[in-house]
Amino acid sequence: METTKTEGAVREAAGNVKETIGSIAGDVGMQLGGKADELRGKAQQVCADATDLARDAMSSNPLAVLAGAIGVGFVLGALWSANRRADM
Repeated sequence: METTKTEGAVREAAGNVKETIGSIAGDVGMQLGGKADELRGKAQQVCADATDLARDAMSSNPLAVLAGAIGVGFVLGALWSANRRADM
């Protein structure tokens, strides 16, 4: 996962540079594109961190992770069932 996190950092830095160049040139489209790339890089880093955290949690306490997944599945199923009843 380090590759994904590194790619995110590179994308964030490139987006920051692109945003700065757009600001200097007065190009709003380039500024927005740079900001979007920067935010996408940050999101990629957060996802990599969350994946690492989930992997560590699964290896250290798999039963707790299984219980959490069952709980989330139950809640989603209950919401879906309630939504189907409301549509009828």
